[in-house]
Amino acid sequence: MHSEAIDPTGVEWTRVDDKYITVRYISTITSWLITIAIVAAPVVADAMLGWGIPDWLKWPVLAVLLVWAVIDIVLVPRRVRAIGYFERADDLLIRRGILFQRVVAVPYGRLQYVDIEAGPLMRKFGLCTVQLKTASAATDATIPGAVRSEGARLRDELSVRGQARLAGL
Repeated sequence: MHSEAIDPTGVEWTRVDDKYITVRYISTITSWLITIAIVAAPVVADAMLGWGIPDWLKWPVLAVLLVWAVIDIVLVPRRVRAIGYFERADDLLIRRGILFQRVVAVPYGRLQYVDIEAGPLMRKFGLCTVQLKTASAATDATIPGAVRSEGARLRDELSVRGQARLAGL
């Protein structure tokens, strides 16, 4: 993964699995189809029942919505490839974002628990989301799209590291 200005020096990010791109495509396209159907329903009703919605309102709104949907769908692979994590000695770094980048450092000593979650779509592709819960809600973090075996390894490893750091306090 290309290192950006926000990234700490010397960090080689571990990326999430590429199958997560397919999962994000499916969920993003489904969300947009539902949204467009809801917004287009009054336009269809207007065409059938003659409600009188002005053309200057309905067509620009639909056009903007379609352009926004296309851009959102096209950016899915870049967004997924921007997600990464790196295990350091004292904390776990999690990176995400293209335009608005975010790097979160989760100290092992502040971990309260590590949770693994996988819905039906994620299970179909053998993926999971690793959720890190800390003493402060500001440092809670997630790693979506991890392979299930890597998610289990992270859960076990981070739990052990968290207990070791907590015991040293």
